[in-house]
Amino acid sequence: MSGQKRSKGKVCVGLSGGVDSAVSAALLKQQGFDVTGVFIRIAIGGYPCSAGEDALWAKRVAAHLDIPYREVDLSKEYEAEVFRVSMAEFAKGKTPNPDALCNREIKFGVFFDWCVAHGADYVATGHYAQTKDGALLMSADTEKDQTYFLWAVPETKLCRTMFPVGHLLKTQVRALATKLGLPNAQRKDSQGLCFLGGITLGDALARELTLTPGDVLDESGSVVGRHGGVYAYTIGQRHGFELFAAGPRTQPHYVAAKDPEFNSITVSTQRTPATATEITLTEQNWIGAHEDGPCAARVRHRGALIPAQLRGNVVVLEEPQYVAEGQSLVVYLPDGKAGRDNPLRQGFSEASRCIGGGIIEKVSWPSSSLNQTAGQNRSNRANL
Repeated sequence: MSGQKRSKGKVCVGLSGGVDSAVSAALLKQQGFDVTGVFIRIAIGGYPCSAGEDALWAKRVAAHLDIPYREVDLSKEYEAEVFRVSMAEFAKGKTPNPDALCNREIKFGVFFDWCVAHGADYVATGHYAQTKDGALLMSADTEKDQTYFLWAVPETKLCRTMFPVGHLLKTQVRALATKLGLPNAQRKDSQGLCFLGGITLGDALARELTLTPGDVLDESGSVVGRHGGVYAYTIGQRHGFELFAAGPRTQPHYVAAKDPEFNSITVSTQRTPATATEITLTEQNWIGAHEDGPCAARVRHRGALIPAQLRGNVVVLEEPQYVAEGQSLVVYLPDGKAGRDNPLRQGFSEASRCIGGGIIEKVSWPSSSLNQTAGQNRSNRANL
């Protein structure tokens, strides 16, 4: 029709009820996209459900922006593919990442597929990240960057994904929400386990697994304290357990190993292991062109970028770290400059490229006594 703007394409925006996804929808509409807001409804029996309140805010945003609103219930998929899988991994003594799993299986899994099946050319969310021709780049707001949770999203889906607030700081997003008069402009960010409202991961573990108090061991195998249940601890943790001889001058102790069979954790006064950390990955997902060689790795959300070497499915951290099996390791290169000709010492821009990663299957510290500590302690305990 003459005088009518042509749409840039159909976009389904995952409206969560929060300010980031609301601003994302508003920006896409301003840019000329045909926008539909879609709320993912998830509820698990026996757990607090914030879906009703979140959906109300999402509807208000859609009405304010004058865009269509839809809902899709993915409760069964989330419980089976994210929640139960994560709890099973914790029961093995590992430390899975439910948020990364949720992005792979739910937001960019069944939700993405649902959107495409309903006519979407693109899918958008309020994540703090950026995409360019299928590449995944860090957010402009490094404090809010969420690429650590997005490493497992396939490149084929990133090519049809948009993160409209990824080039903005959180303060700018809030300011835009106020300027646009969005009804949730001042709504607080959600906390707790993904999709389960205010419940924490610790709360979920206490409900799903038997947390039995047990012994804290030092590196020689001596009992030096008590803990509240082995499944609730992760490698590198320095709080949450009791040391018998603790006092004002006690050095910090870090969880260096844990043994679900004997319900014990081993602690060390070493802040990090003494040597480089070698990590074997499984369930890898790689995004864009890259080669083995210098890179940077992140082993926890908001953790520092660690100089490393990529060798196929093995990553060697050049700065030793305590690392938990089951957690995500995510790999970065400077934006647009993959390969050996761009050593890490040249630094990383705010738009450094995430090239994917994997789940930590095995951790070793060459030439370190920590490799023998857990096994020796298990042997000692078995002989008691």
